[in-house]
Amino acid sequence: MLNPVESGFLETLAAQLPAGTLRAAETRYLEEPRGRYFGQAGAVACPGSTQEVSAILRAAHAARVGVIPYGGGTGLVGGQVMTEGPMPLLLSLERMNRIRTLDPKGNALIAEAGCVLATVQDAAEQAGRLFPVSLGSEGTARIGGLLGTNAGGTGVLRWGNMRDQCLGLEVVLADGRVMQGLKRLRKDNLGYDLRHLLIGAEGTLGVITAASLRMVPRPARTGAAMLVVRDPAAALDLLGLAQARLGEGVSGFELIGGMGMRFLAEVMPQVRQPFDAVPDWTVLVDLGLPEGLDPAAELEALFEEAAEQGLVLDGVIAQNEAQRAQFWALREAIPEANRLIGAISSHDVSVPLEALPGFIDAGAQALAELGEFRINCFGHVGDGNLHFNVFPPQGEPRAAYDPLRRKVMDVVHDLVAEQGGSVSAEHGVGRMKVSDLERYGDPVALEMMRAIKAVLDPHGILNPGAVLR
Repeated sequence: MLNPVESGFLETLAAQLPAGTLRAAETRYLEEPRGRYFGQAGAVACPGSTQEVSAILRAAHAARVGVIPYGGGTGLVGGQVMTEGPMPLLLSLERMNRIRTLDPKGNALIAEAGCVLATVQDAAEQAGRLFPVSLGSEGTARIGGLLGTNAGGTGVLRWGNMRDQCLGLEVVLADGRVMQGLKRLRKDNLGYDLRHLLIGAEGTLGVITAASLRMVPRPARTGAAMLVVRDPAAALDLLGLAQARLGEGVSGFELIGGMGMRFLAEVMPQVRQPFDAVPDWTVLVDLGLPEGLDPAAELEALFEEAAEQGLVLDGVIAQNEAQRAQFWALREAIPEANRLIGAISSHDVSVPLEALPGFIDAGAQALAELGEFRINCFGHVGDGNLHFNVFPPQGEPRAAYDPLRRKVMDVVHDLVAEQGGSVSAEHGVGRMKVSDLERYGDPVALEMMRAIKAVLDPHGILNPGAVLR
């Protein structure tokens, strides 16, 4: 049983921390991007060091007060907001935002958990390297939250998730003990790899305070094209063709449905679109190539071969970096357009690549049996991750469809499960998908997760209600 934050606890905590570490719980800490949840907190703690995080958790553990780890607040499954239960303490890592070490020769850096992703990208660039994680919230999302959710983004096809960028972790456990694991090694088999247990745990097993992250050499030449494809099956064939020609030179491969383009025209007309008529399906292909290869020429050759095979119908190839940036700006604007339209239910799912076209068709057919909807299907098709989002007909309010929301979600998620997929590809479980984990997760795996939680957080103070009920 947890206790709420009370004045006595805050007085005890304040005596152990520098002045100004404890703050009132401002609204910005309690909202989440989609407006589905509004949280609560008795106070916000903003530590400036790992030692201060340790003191906070040691006190919370002793008092049995829940602690909500908070990064950039960009999570989409309610993992950073606690809407009910005893009033918790919110722990924001925003002041722990230093790059501790930059090692270009070792292709590694050490960043504190409060570093914004864009700051880490800039640090790598200054070292002549690339930190290869990129996503729409990179100007706000922080490293601790990205690791806590094992975030993905647009470069997973080539570079992998956040998990794949992490060499080591510094983590404060529920009782305040600190695990010092900030090695910059590619090979270290000395016992269990606890790093991978803690990544993706969403702050329920420990609070990440710093991470050793890998950097990679920057591609010498980059390029992009927007190619109109016949259908999602043709998009997969185009992916195979592109990888056969260019291997790991294919850095990104994004599927964009026509509804996403129409949403942009409806609510964000300032976003420049490459085609006069909105195609049903478009693919954004991004290349990162070594010196000696011309991305525009390679994309033109790819287009010609794909056109001969009937895979692509039209296309635009970026002639410079500014045009490439325009293509990506369009792709990254789609989630904001979704937010402005207002989804009934958003789905972050992954399925095996060969099942992807069938899933898209079956999902549309199953939802048509429930009623009239608009479906915006887009995502990182190169790694099987789709955002299959469902909206009311144009002009109708989202609130009118709230009674159908759970039914819509179950229809989509049941189809994903039938295809051997995951109902949480890159956003995590948070609080929104706790019942989905119980419904679709392996029962033995769930037992193991609960056992691990009981050992590492016996009082259940770390992000209570997230991931595990």
